[in-house]
Amino acid sequence: MSDYLARLARTITAHWKRSLLVAVVVLVGLGALAATASEPPPDEFNVPGAESQEALDLFSDHVPALAGVDATVVFSTEDGNLNQPEQKQAIQGALAEIKQLPDVLTVDNPYDAKAPRISQDGTVAASDVRYHLEFGDVTSKTGETLENAAKTAESAGVEVAMRGVVVDAASQQEAPLGELIGVAIAIVLLSLLFRSKAAMAATLVGALIGVAVGQVLLTVLANPLGLPAFASTIAIMLGLGAGIDYSLLIIGRYREQAAAGDSVRDAAAKAAATAGSAVVAAGLIVMVAIAGLLVIGIPLIGKMGIGAAIGVAAVVVSALTILPIMIGALSRRLQPKKADHVRPSRGFEKWATLVTRRPWLSVGAGVLILLVFAFPMLDMRLGQPDDGNQAEDKTQRIAYDKISDGFGAGTNGPFLIAIPVPDEGAKTKAELKQLNQDLTSADGVASVSPAAFSEDGEIATIFLTPTTSPQDKETSDLLVSLREDVIPDATADSGLEVFVGGSTASFEDFSTKTSDRLPLFIAVVIGLSVLLLMAAFRSFWIPLVSAVFNLLSVAAAYGVVAAIFRDGIGANLIGIDSGVPIISFIPVMIFAILFGLSMDYNVFLLSRIHEAYNEGDGPRESVIHGVARIGKIVLFAGLIMSSVFLAFGTQPDVTTKMFGLGLGLAVLIDVLVVRLVVAPAVVSLLGDKAWWLPGWLDKIIPNVSLEGHLVENEDPRSKPLAPDLKDWEEKDETPEPEVREPELV
Repeated sequence: MSDYLARLARTITAHWKRSLLVAVVVLVGLGALAATASEPPPDEFNVPGAESQEALDLFSDHVPALAGVDATVVFSTEDGNLNQPEQKQAIQGALAEIKQLPDVLTVDNPYDAKAPRISQDGTVAASDVRYHLEFGDVTSKTGETLENAAKTAESAGVEVAMRGVVVDAASQQEAPLGELIGVAIAIVLLSLLFRSKAAMAATLVGALIGVAVGQVLLTVLANPLGLPAFASTIAIMLGLGAGIDYSLLIIGRYREQAAAGDSVRDAAAKAAATAGSAVVAAGLIVMVAIAGLLVIGIPLIGKMGIGAAIGVAAVVVSALTILPIMIGALSRRLQPKKADHVRPSRGFEKWATLVTRRPWLSVGAGVLILLVFAFPMLDMRLGQPDDGNQAEDKTQRIAYDKISDGFGAGTNGPFLIAIPVPDEGAKTKAELKQLNQDLTSADGVASVSPAAFSEDGEIATIFLTPTTSPQDKETSDLLVSLREDVIPDATADSGLEVFVGGSTASFEDFSTKTSDRLPLFIAVVIGLSVLLLMAAFRSFWIPLVSAVFNLLSVAAAYGVVAAIFRDGIGANLIGIDSGVPIISFIPVMIFAILFGLSMDYNVFLLSRIHEAYNEGDGPRESVIHGVARIGKIVLFAGLIMSSVFLAFGTQPDVTTKMFGLGLGLAVLIDVLVVRLVVAPAVVSLLGDKAWWLPGWLDKIIPNVSLEGHLVENEDPRSKPLAPDLKDWEEKDETPEPEVREPELV
């Protein structure tokens, strides 16, 4: 692989103008293809085999209004009463307009005598609007038309607020604030690292083109693969951070080789053979980890993983093809002006010496820090945040609070119970009445509606309202109690099949299935990642130890997320309340992405340590020299990646906020503790065994070189690939430019 990448980079760099033309043609072609792509299918938010999915399927077949998306419009007044003629007329007029909107199936009348939806004091009224649309069919226009129709009631002094999927679509933030903040921070950090505008620009261009190509590919493949909308956000987040890191590693190695005296083509070839090989290995591990989400068995999660893997693949290809073009075009400006900008870091050399002097102490201190961060995860609860976690000025939060005050918190997330029935005879009605009574008497139940038969008489529907909000643990406990105790006891003699559904039950089932499949997912991801590392480093112990410490990093990430969102540590700084349950798919996504990204930095670090070891350094010396060469790159790469993720914490959406903050802080912990403290100490402790692989395993696993030892110079003026660090140790002064002494990062 190293030889192939070297030849590719050498060719592209030598013919960069021709290569640039080809790249432009490819990008234009992809853009044209994306413009003709068909609309993606609706997001499949289903949980195969779950009871809530059974209920949803029954509603889809027999009561379509309960299977589509909905919204709740809340009317309120601070003065007076909504039963007054003027207010009543305005509300009914607004509801009449809503009923005429496209795709609207039903609109509840809060003044209906049979099922009124007006609070006892007459200050709050609510109407459920049900659409003949699935989740993925909702657009911002759908929500905007609802908002415009509902607000016509404000002419009579009525306050209007709304919540639901349709409303969420209308209020989504269009400006890419997180991306812009992440790029701005990356520009600052890259400028500090390289002290070169050209190097900073080349790194950013290589990453941004990869992100753009990834988004185009997702647009083209969204329909054939059924990719969910959130996959694009994850791909941007991950692609931007990983793309900058990958480009940073290659450009940094190129500048090192150029300073060592290699010609432009040879320096580009060696950068591709070494850093480029590390990028391929790291990218493959990230893609394997994310694509491993398919084993969870939930289509939405699996397809999010596929979308993110496509985004990572795009930035890897961009780093290997666009960067040689940038090197060819900017070769003179990429040349380091001062040797200090590319020579080994004295600071990191001293740090590595300190860490490896007492390696057991370093490992113990690192593990202790990780365990402290991980401690809050012991009480982490999966669930789904509700609109009570929105900002207080958001219409969803206002509607949520008004409903809670007027009708009880449980009204924001009722259970929808589906019961297939043989007929509408007296026996069936009696059995349903008994079921209704048993449900009403259960602890935690606020109200239960009478069973209503579908128009075709095939199923009966019951609405059950809990006393607590959708995200409360008591609501989760009630669901378990209903399914395992109350309903089985109530239907023991009747033979009725009862399926508890609704959005709250669906989220609970989603969380349960995710938790149940998590061990299998972890085993698959770790197993494949360990095999890839063994192939890259020809080592048995390094991949196994890396997997263990990666698990500790993931545990620390879970602890950070739990501490912020559940315990509320620093929550007010990001505009949320405490007690927020952890969104069910966040832990598996964090595991997949963080495990892959931490392996990125692992590959970057270990490849330089292994390179020094192959040059003849002893186990400890190879660690010191390797960290001196790559430590600064790893630190800045981690800071950039962390900044990109943390920038998404500025988004108003709780899911994006939780995802960005969790990953950003986790990457920071992983780089500062595991990569720069624990990993060097562990390699030093293992000694020569660090690079040992059993003979039988060596024959089975393919050999992937990351050091590029077989890459030869084509230009006779070029210097050797990896000059010895001792060349620097013997000199106190920076060599004159014309001497062209070997210099390293």
